[in-house]
Formats: sequence, C-alpha cells, structure tokens
Amino acid sequence: MNRKYELVYVVSPDATEAQIAELATQVEGIVQRLGGTLEKTENWGRRKLAYEIGRHKEATYILDVINGSGELMKEIDRRLKVFDLVIRHLVVRVDEHEGVIDRQKSRRTETSRRRRIARGLPPDRAPGEGQRGEPDDDRDDRFDMGLEDVR
Repeated sequence: MNRKYELVYVVSPDATEAQIAELATQVEGIVQRLGGTLEKTENWGRRKLAYEIGRHKEATYILDVINGSGELMKEIDRRLKVFDLVIRHLVVRVDEHEGVIDRQKSRRTETSRRRRIARGLPPDRAPGEGQRGEPDDDRDDRFDMGLEDVR
C-alpha cells in the first residue's frame, strides 16, 4: 500500500553542493528502485541547528515528499544511517493527517451549508458576503496579526 511520507535529513555543513546533490540523487534512486515516487525535493539551505549535534552548530536541511510503501521507508532509513554526511533524519507519514484535515473541512462546510439553508439563504456564500473579520470557509486566519487588527 502506497502512503505519503515526508523525509527531512540534515546534512553536515562540511558537505559541498556536489555531495549534497549526489546524496539527493542516491535517495531518488532508492525510491525509484523500490517502486515509489518522489513528489518533490526542497533544499532549505544552511540553517542554525536548535542544539549542537556533535561539533556541528549549523547544517543543510533537505525535505523530500515521497509516495511509497513502508518497506521503502525502512530501506531509506537504513541507508541514511550509513551515510557519514547525514547528521540526523526523520521520516513522518503525512497521508493520515491530511485525511483528518479533509474530513474536518468537509464537515465544517456541510454544517455551514445546513445552517445557511435553515436561515433561508443559498447554501454557498457569495464573494464578499459575511462580516468583516469573519474567517473564510477554506482559510482560518484568526491568529494572523495584521495591522488592521491592532488598535
């Protein structure tokens, strides 16, 4: 069964761009060999570590979004433990979390539609309808601190 995973690995600051590219190519090769797909790769660049790991105070962060099986992720985990350039890595399954978000969003939309129909309104909002500062159905910005909110 294919699932969606996020793989974040932290590469030593001593590594060159060529070594980082080669490491990313090796991860991509493992994913393809074991029947997975690499959805995207992001190089977040060199950042300061939250705490010192060994003698390293900063490192290069790389994010991969992978669709594949648990066996694929076990193999990637095993291989990343062997690479000397990789200081830390973390694999997180994200498809379950996205499913929960989708279910909550659809439940909230259905509740909103039922309430609007009960009040005699059309089920969906028209553009620009609603009170100022009311959160949109698809975006919750209650915690954004814009200049218009500060008084």
